[in-house]
Parts: sequence; C-alpha cells; structure tokens
Amino acid sequence: MGTIYLLQRLPDIYCLDLSPGLFIFENMNRLQAILLFAMLALPALLSAQKQVKLSELQKMIHEEGPVKVVNFWATWCGPCVKELPYFERLNQDNKNVKVILVSMDYDLDPDPARVKRFIDRKKILSEVIILAEEKPNEWIEKIDKSWGGGLPSTLIINPANHKRKFIQGEMKEGDLEKLVQEVSQ
Repeated sequence: MGTIYLLQRLPDIYCLDLSPGLFIFENMNRLQAILLFAMLALPALLSAQKQVKLSELQKMIHEEGPVKVVNFWATWCGPCVKELPYFERLNQDNKNVKVILVSMDYDLDPDPARVKRFIDRKKILSEVIILAEEKPNEWIEKIDKSWGGGLPSTLIINPANHKRKFIQGEMKEGDLEKLVQEVSQ
C-alpha cells in the first residue's frame, strides 16, 4: 500500500491517494471528508504483516489444495534475500503452487512493520507471514525432524499425495521447479 495523502485542493474538493488509485470527493465539508478518508484508509494503515502461531502455520501447510512451497527466511539473512526472486518467479509462473514466505524475524525483532517495509521495498507479491514464535529450538522439529534451524530452509509439500521435501540452505535457479515436479508425481 502506498502513502496516504489527504489534500485540500480547492474548497470542498478532497483527494485521497491510496496507491494505486486516486479518489476525489466533491461537495463535502472538511469533517465529512476526514471521516470518509479515515474509514477508507484505516484498513491500509493497520495492515501490518500477518503474524501466525505455529499451529496456524501447520494448518496452512497441510490444508487441502495445491502443492505448498513454504520458505523460512529472514530479512537479515543474505542467502534468504538472494533466493527470494526464485520464489517470486514460481509464484507468478505456476498457479498450481501456493508460495508462502514465512519470516523468522519475530524472535529477534517482533516489530512487523520492519518486515512490511522490507516486503514493500523488494516488491514481494507472494504471501508473506511472520511466524510469531520465540525459542525456535523448541518447535523447529515440528516443521521437519531433520531441520537444524538454519536459514534459509524450504518445505515443499503436496497435500494430495503426502509427498514432501525439506531443503536446508540456499536454492539455486531451477531447483524449485524440479522439487515441485518431484512431489507432484
């Protein structure tokens, strides 16, 4: 969501810029315009990144539907940031796959606005959630028993046939497509 601007250009004409749209309202007094703007802008202002607990993430991973590609990453992790374009490309190119980017930033910095700014700056379109859990060593095995906690890590799961792959470490170009194909067979 872009910046919200409240402008009075001429008497009784107000503009609200909620990128990507510009809304113009005429014949309103200032109070009416402010109230209307507040109603329209409040959801945008409150739309910090979605935070979920482990139990909700597990439901998302195992719910019926397409193959899930779940990437565990953090804004401070260089290899994580480097591989994000591969997940974005998969999300755009393969509509039979659901990409979920799980931010692990909460344990070090529980402020969702930092992740939101990062996502906006990088123009990430995939679904991004923040795993709102502390003490990763207490729950990482619930994602995959082989996970040592390193980032980046990726879980690819097909709910239809229960095939799954768990990869620790950075993906290279083309890896995701091959792994999705393996769990789809």
